[in-house]
Amino acid sequence: MKILVGVNKSEESQLALRHACHLLEHFDADVDALYVQPDVVEMAREGAYAPFTTKNDMERELEKDANLVVEEIFEACEVCLGGKVPCDPLVAIGDPAEEILRLADTGGYDLIVLGGPSRSTLRGLLMGAVHNKVLHHAKQPILIVRNYREIKRILVAYRGTSCDQGALEYIAPLFAKRKPEITILHVQETERGESPEFAEACVMTGRDTLHELGYEPVTKLAIGDFEEEILKEVAVGRYDLVVLGAYGHRHPRYLPVISDEALDLARLTTRPVLVFRDIGQKES
Repeated sequence: MKILVGVNKSEESQLALRHACHLLEHFDADVDALYVQPDVVEMAREGAYAPFTTKNDMERELEKDANLVVEEIFEACEVCLGGKVPCDPLVAIGDPAEEILRLADTGGYDLIVLGGPSRSTLRGLLMGAVHNKVLHHAKQPILIVRNYREIKRILVAYRGTSCDQGALEYIAPLFAKRKPEITILHVQETERGESPEFAEACVMTGRDTLHELGYEPVTKLAIGDFEEEILKEVAVGRYDLVVLGAYGHRHPRYLPVISDEALDLARLTTRPVLVFRDIGQKES
């Protein structure tokens, strides 16, 4: 398994790298930490120079920042190596989101990890442009790390789509050594005409899938708005990770990008979030 962690000067991104190594210490995985250095030429086009600052001054400052970040990556990678997880620092130049997406595709990575704020703020402002762009366009699952915590309780927002099934099959081997408690929550969306019988059958399908994969999941049913009910459960459930599929239920127009509901949940929850997507899957 190959993991790509996007890092920068922020404390959150360094935390994400350490968390990824901790998560994978019992898993056969390689971790690469990517720092994207800003492009001086592009910054000049956008008028990013400060008064009395030359191009050479800017280049020296950016190079200094890059060296500091790489030193921090090496320190974080030592944590990975201590846990027997191979870790290598990588540096690119350009737009951070575009470089993360490019390398994730060309490098054959199985998971993208990004650090995020641990506290929610205003709706839609929780994450920056890099997170939003990667969430929209990545072909791989994305883990947003908001704080360092041992994964003991996982909530899976389960609608019964093939993407949701893929999410269950993805996390099962990932946590096989730790065996955390996994709760499957299905929200019966009455406004969309979903019947109680369908809701019950859906959550049982998820339970059976995890049971076959060696887990004894907790199952829950709620009635109402999908986003609101998931956020309510997260608020009271003390979960260490929220897992959801990227694609909307019965909404083909969402297939090329992450659904509105999944994007909102990734933005608004204060817990780490794993957004699962598999470009080879089609929604049922």
